[in-house]
Amino acid sequence: MTRYVKIGEAKTHLSALLAEVEAGEDLVLCRGSKPIAHVTPHVGGPQHAALCATLRRARAKQRPVTTSELLFWRHEGHAR
Repeated sequence: MTRYVKIGEAKTHLSALLAEVEAGEDLVLCRGSKPIAHVTPHVGGPQHAALCATLRRARAKQRPVTTSELLFWRHEGHAR
């Protein structure tokens, strides 16, 4: 679940908020009602290695991207 917190509250309760992030909760810092930062738990160690392996397997199943495709995507949406 994502929790939205204003900066003043975050400064006052930073330790408690970081404990919630460590427990797996996402945190969005807001200036007024405008979100400005997203704080998520750090993924490291075995979780990070497992995620990298999953992404590599998924990428290996896809066909290579050609240079012409990259150039097309780069200019997609630009006025010509």
